[in-house]
Amino acid sequence: MTDINSAKKNIESAGFLDLNINPEMDLFAEIERLKKEKNAIILAHYYQEPDIQDVADFIGDSLGLAQKAATTDADIIVFAGVHFMAETAKILNPSKKVLLPDLKAGCSLSDSAPPPLFKLFKDKHPDHLVITYINCSAGMKALSDIICTSSNAQKIVESLPASQPIIFAPDKNLGAYINKQTGRNMLLWNGACMVHEIFSLEKITKLKIRHPKAKVIAHPECEAPVLAIADYIGSTTGLLKFTEKDPATEFIVVTETGILHQMQKNNPGKTFIPAPPNNSCACNDCPHMKLNTLEKLYLCMEYELPEIIMDEQLRIAAKKPIDRMLEISARFSL
Repeated sequence: MTDINSAKKNIESAGFLDLNINPEMDLFAEIERLKKEKNAIILAHYYQEPDIQDVADFIGDSLGLAQKAATTDADIIVFAGVHFMAETAKILNPSKKVLLPDLKAGCSLSDSAPPPLFKLFKDKHPDHLVITYINCSAGMKALSDIICTSSNAQKIVESLPASQPIIFAPDKNLGAYINKQTGRNMLLWNGACMVHEIFSLEKITKLKIRHPKAKVIAHPECEAPVLAIADYIGSTTGLLKFTEKDPATEFIVVTETGILHQMQKNNPGKTFIPAPPNNSCACNDCPHMKLNTLEKLYLCMEYELPEIIMDEQLRIAAKKPIDRMLEISARFSL
């Protein structure tokens, strides 16, 4: 069994505290105890495993999580999500301790936009304002004028003069969708989310034939041909709200499967069918999101590691475009 000192030394290579836990321990009860003792809040993304969602204090999409992180009075923020989300919480809360159960919970979309390469691209278009999707690193945020999420991207773009040239990064699919919705011609960075790019139009069409009454609901990170057959397109929270308000009883859900847990909890009489990807695996899980487990969550709260540490100059530069996003979102009551 690894001791705590060895686990701390290996945290960079492992990504988490690699310690054995008593299998008889009631992790739910222990996590509740630690929350109270340490004045800690657990923020969880909808794509986390059901156990983590059930123990979280707040569950949301990127916009909701950023808003919650900006207003919490907790001393410790435990972020059950991926690295850029915990970074965003630290950017907004420099005096608070921000923990992430597994440092290796990254993001394929964030990885698709390395800041040094993006800076070269940005420098070629000095007259363009940069709107960057929140699914990116602190380094990318620091190069941006405004951050957005899938919930507020359209409103943010529409709040700018039609004559203003815009670079949109890093998600080309979300950018193309916003271009279509707004009539803009934003310059798009060539990035994408690995989960939302693997949905199979052919398999979804066959699924629709087998479930003719089902409505197809999709996240705008999906490719255009998939979005073209959707009955509703929206952010993760938007998809959840749609299933609650719409009279349909069957939905084909074209996004990461983690959201199905909340959909089923909030709509016990309805059926939710995960859309199949075009690979041999029948799942559409984000491997990064699913690196977090209840055991890692408990350990990171018990020992307050791994912790997100950030250079102060980078934090200040990355905070400005997030503040602009929060201000515009508040203006439109998003």
